[in-house]
Amino acid sequence: MSNNSATKGAPRWRAVFLAALLGGTALAGVAGVQSVRAAAPPANQADASATQGSALHQVPDFADLAERVKPAVVSITVNMRPQAAADEEGIQTPFGMMRPDRPRAIEARGSGFIIDADGTVVTNNHVVENARSVSVTLSDGTQLPARIVGRDPRTDLAVLKVDAGHKLTYLELGDSNKVRPGEWVVAMGNPFGLGGTVTAGIVSARGRDIGSGPYDNYIQVDAPINQGNSGGPLFTQDGRVVGVNTAILSPSGGSVGIGFAIPANMVKSVVAQLEKDGRVTRGYLGVETQPVTAAMASALRLPQQDTSNAPTDQGGALVASVEDDSPAAKAGLQAGDVIQTVNGHRVGTPRDLAIDIAGIAPGKEAALDIVRDGKAQSVRATVAAIPNERTADRGEAGQRQGIGVALAPLSPDMRDKLDLPASSRGAVVAEVKPGSPADQAGIRRGDVIVGVGNHSVGSVDDATTAIRGATHNGKALALRIMRDGHTAFVAVDPGAKAPNDGGPDDSANG
Repeated sequence: MSNNSATKGAPRWRAVFLAALLGGTALAGVAGVQSVRAAAPPANQADASATQGSALHQVPDFADLAERVKPAVVSITVNMRPQAAADEEGIQTPFGMMRPDRPRAIEARGSGFIIDADGTVVTNNHVVENARSVSVTLSDGTQLPARIVGRDPRTDLAVLKVDAGHKLTYLELGDSNKVRPGEWVVAMGNPFGLGGTVTAGIVSARGRDIGSGPYDNYIQVDAPINQGNSGGPLFTQDGRVVGVNTAILSPSGGSVGIGFAIPANMVKSVVAQLEKDGRVTRGYLGVETQPVTAAMASALRLPQQDTSNAPTDQGGALVASVEDDSPAAKAGLQAGDVIQTVNGHRVGTPRDLAIDIAGIAPGKEAALDIVRDGKAQSVRATVAAIPNERTADRGEAGQRQGIGVALAPLSPDMRDKLDLPASSRGAVVAEVKPGSPADQAGIRRGDVIVGVGNHSVGSVDDATTAIRGATHNGKALALRIMRDGHTAFVAVDPGAKAPNDGGPDDSANG
């Protein structure tokens, strides 16, 4: 895979230099990825005093820390499906890559780390999402087959399981909320296939939104991170993991000192759900919101945050619309309300609201402090399961007319990210199931379905109903797709079967 391969299929709205750290790929036979995690007892429980050094006179010495942590960091080798391999080596067309007739076997490499003595491994979803098979290489060179327990594309996290026949060294997840800009951190992983590589730097910022998804809340670091570091740990001087390295901002594909890690507190929640259910269920409120500028705050009689007309980070989330029959509608929320707290947690921006609500289990209540017509009020809403997670085939066993896509609403924010006119209507492809009919037809994450056959669709429900109706007889359907400003029809055969590649597809991808 070329250096820019990790950005394949990324919507145009993503930063042009944002590189997912899947790492280099090579023809079968190249050394695999290493992903290390600490052994039992937790590697980070050892005395960290040797790593401190003189804070006033010298850079800390990380040698002892790296030695303790290294056995828990692993390299990951992914044998990619022929379909995905073809995507990497094809010819660019307005609708993506034209696949060669005989795609070659390709290996992708990344990093990971062990989080318990029984062999549970955390890595990035983009490292394993197209896997035909996955193996994990420990720091001592032992290579073990891995099973994918679950994946979450929305946060780019995945959980694997290996059986070493004995207890393994592992790392503990720390409290990422305690990480401060300027604090020393260390990254370890498999950049460019060089397993066990250690780099150090400082935390540059917290809460970064890089446009990769609705729940962006990254830790920015200047520790050198490169392709192949994806899924590896970012840890503090006490040896606790505070983040999972996942992306870089770079004009060259290599590190320029701007790297991003998924915060450990988010990792804890996602990993716990993946281990329990193999998937993540998020809370849903049912509002479209926008930032609050100083001018808008004045118009809504809110406390003035600054004198500019830029969105503030403490202004709250202004409700632009409320979906019918949603938890928000049932709770009495209205357009024009400004949501300022969720369960006592300050909401500074719409992204804060999305993250807070997503973290509430469906069926639980959310206490919302709002401002309506200049007056403070309290509202309680019973959170539901986010409907965006549903797929057109609903995942029902034996329902062959399903095409294997998860759809999301085309919200105003999404229109901006995709650079679409405000009048655009349709449903955004949030995820494509590997090997599904949609995947084989070339449908990508970020595509906008604007029509099914000769009928236009304006929402997720419209698209789902139209797809189900068009596939009831098992015949192919024509989806009208908008991508990169171009619109075209794509034929999808709901009866198409994934290529018989002899790999453990079902066990690996659930």
